[in-house]
Amino acid sequence: MISHFKKIAEEFSIAEKQVSTTVELLDEGATVPFISRYRKELTGSLDEVQVAGIRDRIEQLRELDKRREAILKSLTELGKLTPDLEQQVKDAETMTALEDIYLPYRPKRKTRATAAREKGLQPLADLVLEQNKIDLQAEAAKFIDAEKGVNSEEEALAGARDIIAEFITENAECRGTIRELFLEKGKFESKVIEGKEEEGIKYKDYFEWSEPIKTAPSHRILAMRRAEKELILSLDVCPPEDEAKAIIDRLFVKGNNASADQVRLAIADAYKRLLKPSIETEVRLLTKRKADDEAIKVFAENARQLLLAAPMGQKRVMAIDPGFRTGCKVVCLDEQGQLLENTNIYPHNGAGGVAEAAKTLTHLVDKYRVEAIAIGNGTAGRETETFVRGLNLNGVMVVMVNESGASIYSASDVAREEFPDKDITVRGAVSIGRRLMDPLAELVKIDPKSIGVGQYQHDVDQNKLQTSLDDTVISAVNAVGVELNTASKQILSYISGLGPQLAQNIVEYRNKNGAFRSRHDLKKVTRLGEKAFEQAAGFLRIRNAQHPLDSSAVHPERYALVEQMAKDLNCRVEDLIKDESLRKRIQLQKYVSETVGLPTLTDIVQELAKPGRDPREQFEAFSFTEGVNEVSDLRVGMKLPGIVTNITNFGVFVDIGVHQDGLVHLSQLANRFVKDANEVVKVHQKVEVTVTEVDVNRKRISLSMKKDEEQGAQRQRQGDRRNQQQKGKAAPETDMASKLAALKSKFS
Repeated sequence: MISHFKKIAEEFSIAEKQVSTTVELLDEGATVPFISRYRKELTGSLDEVQVAGIRDRIEQLRELDKRREAILKSLTELGKLTPDLEQQVKDAETMTALEDIYLPYRPKRKTRATAAREKGLQPLADLVLEQNKIDLQAEAAKFIDAEKGVNSEEEALAGARDIIAEFITENAECRGTIRELFLEKGKFESKVIEGKEEEGIKYKDYFEWSEPIKTAPSHRILAMRRAEKELILSLDVCPPEDEAKAIIDRLFVKGNNASADQVRLAIADAYKRLLKPSIETEVRLLTKRKADDEAIKVFAENARQLLLAAPMGQKRVMAIDPGFRTGCKVVCLDEQGQLLENTNIYPHNGAGGVAEAAKTLTHLVDKYRVEAIAIGNGTAGRETETFVRGLNLNGVMVVMVNESGASIYSASDVAREEFPDKDITVRGAVSIGRRLMDPLAELVKIDPKSIGVGQYQHDVDQNKLQTSLDDTVISAVNAVGVELNTASKQILSYISGLGPQLAQNIVEYRNKNGAFRSRHDLKKVTRLGEKAFEQAAGFLRIRNAQHPLDSSAVHPERYALVEQMAKDLNCRVEDLIKDESLRKRIQLQKYVSETVGLPTLTDIVQELAKPGRDPREQFEAFSFTEGVNEVSDLRVGMKLPGIVTNITNFGVFVDIGVHQDGLVHLSQLANRFVKDANEVVKVHQKVEVTVTEVDVNRKRISLSMKKDEEQGAQRQRQGDRRNQQQKGKAAPETDMASKLAALKSKFS
């Protein structure tokens, strides 16, 4: 058995030393963002995806080791452990292989085979399995024993067949071969349950459906399983029966005599009663896990893109949570997102309401010098947008904001703590406004499962999903960095090395002592020790701090190094930040040491050029087509602007302003073959789409992002020219995230 470090290194195509060092750092409590950002020399510049992959794989292998030890202990206690069996257990590389080996010895409830053994029929089963030419009836007669419940030769042979059937079912080679056959050549078949056609109209595509298990995509597997759970469909795993039985025959039938005939009978019984149901269950579980992994990957990537959506920044914002009958809740926020005033308007309740609403909004815009108005995209959103734009508020940007999850936030403990004397509608409007200012800071307050991205997120393994989403949020928060003196405890809790309690302690210290003046003041916070400071400091920013590097991503452990650079150039650190010509004079090689290499030095110089730079894109205003507010307003052929709200394995959902997202199928994303929608679009991206079909009854809008034929042909010609230019060059590096996802699936 090769070492875990060597195994992981081979799987990830990296050096064994990179793996061992990364695992050592993880075991010491270092976080993934900290390792990938500030320990590049030790890991060989592994990125976050690679570090997280190593973390997950070593945990998986350690769990395998724990199970291996438990099995060896059990086999020893049972007196079944032989040198050969011990080696098999030690050589097993997956949990499935390990459980297959252990299955015949695992304590189990009473079965037909155990009952037959209790009747003393094991020797007869062994004799039959040898399949020699014998007088089978005479041999069976020897086991007749009325006291034990064996009253005839046939009863003795039936018991022997039960023992053989269980032996066949528990044989590791047999199980592995049949399992592989099911996965490679089996099919999923679904049918609508009689009388459920109307109720299950959204699953119409699967009413009579057959698809190879091997190629079934995750979204269809999850859809069929959900429909099965809702009692709309029956879903079956259908293997190639004849081929399966032929394989088992080859494994266990050795001759052509009476004993072999008994073995064939046992095989038929084993397959139908034991092996087929067992492997079907395993296949359903394996394909569910694979589908979960794919869906979780999609969800995590969508969540990351949404979290990293462009912020408008610190502006004075009015936010409106629209409504028809109950009116629109209006709030005004200052540049830091603090609530200044809230009120209600009723622009959809007749002429009087319109006039009063216009007067109120105009007054508030002037009073608080509002720079932007955020309008939730829910019920009455488009109508409210039309009303607000009609006021012609000069210099005020009007933006529709995705309000998914705002209601979840408004009813949460976080919202109640922040606004104890406000009702949920006010809290929801505040959340809409803050999302416009800084999506990341606001969305971290909401369970990621509630922010409206992903596919079948409520059907997948919730523990795996939560782990993946936590990783995603932590990665996004630390990639952007956090302003220490204004950050909420929710966003601080995701900073490397902190967590909820230290985040709370930081806020309490800030409230009691005022703003932090330097990063080193963090050490005064209760229970925030050296280790937590090391992990967190580089991701926390202090605007206008005493030390110029406190507003950057340069870690405090490297301040002395930067100060030495400045000293060598006879200037101050502030001068290095302001003057590009000074930075160009820095000779990086001069500062290479045992602990600091060129990767870190390069990062430092880049950070000096743009201290605390925000990696998110610049904010751009967006508006939907006027007059297109409902599905009934759509016509085939319309070209409309839209915003990508969700990316799945089968296509992209786009909000075009009609309260129902349209779908751009994978085949309609471009004038070329697209395997992964992420190649073409990102969540929250502005796109132009063409309406290709509207199905009001099924609430489906089909869209296309394909360009006109001439544009498509032109793009194709340009692509051909680029391909010619690139001919002979090395292929681009394989996407590591996809590689890790494949590895995770392979070894789960």
